[in-house]
Amino acid sequence: MTHRTLVAEALVVGYARGQRVLDGASLTVPAGRRLALLGANGSGKTTLLRCLSGALEPVAGTVAVDGVRLRHTRAGLRAHRQEVQLVLQDPDDQLFSASVAQDVSFGPLNLGLPEDAVRERVAEALGLLGVAGLAARPTHQLSYGERKRVAIAGAVAMRPCVLLLDEPTAGLDPSAVTEALAALERLRASGSTVVMSTHDVDLALRWADDVAVVVDRAVVQGCPADVLSDDDLLARARLDRPWALTVGARLRALGLLPDGALPRDAGELLAALPERVLP
Repeated sequence: MTHRTLVAEALVVGYARGQRVLDGASLTVPAGRRLALLGANGSGKTTLLRCLSGALEPVAGTVAVDGVRLRHTRAGLRAHRQEVQLVLQDPDDQLFSASVAQDVSFGPLNLGLPEDAVRERVAEALGLLGVAGLAARPTHQLSYGERKRVAIAGAVAMRPCVLLLDEPTAGLDPSAVTEALAALERLRASGSTVVMSTHDVDLALRWADDVAVVVDRAVVQGCPADVLSDDDLLARARLDRPWALTVGARLRALGLLPDGALPRDAGELLAALPERVLP
């Protein structure tokens, strides 16, 4: 796996009754960076991810990896899916084999790889997701968080350069979220650029290097602190401002925080506060 840049330009997607879900939406997924994709329900986040993965062909616009344009032919889609993989929000939409190892091996087997290479990819993917001990477990005996990580492992076994994750932390408890984020960091370190869609603005602020908000059938992309402090944009996108930016701005106004970047999470906020407040 090596980092690649994924770019969508001027995507137009329309559904029944002539309504457009995306209308001129553009997005750049920089190589090696963590990108959080935000937006309200029905805004078009999943539609955008499906276009990026090749699962949905737009009415207009282009998708390219390192300048190589996606073509919706059998050969073009096969080549693109070895570079870009999409994992859906509900793991049960992707898990269908009797055991974890069989499920994760499905993609590599379809590539026609020899058995030794398939076993190597399965072991690698399960290790990166921290679920190697589940290889022989029936998929129906897994917890929800385990099923999510196994579904991601199935995509990782394809060794994609870009991994698109639709709400990978939705429905997880705080401990499972921490484990999932640790797994995503291992994936990034191994060479996969990670895109994560989420409704959680606080998670996006502390995790992402870049954020993109799907709003008004288009995409607004930029630095997390800048985009997620734009109250007009957040209102149009039906999102809240992250608590760390709200609290940090108030503390700075009171003279309790120095100038510079605002804290992105509780740890950074506590570290930035003075040890004692003079009367």
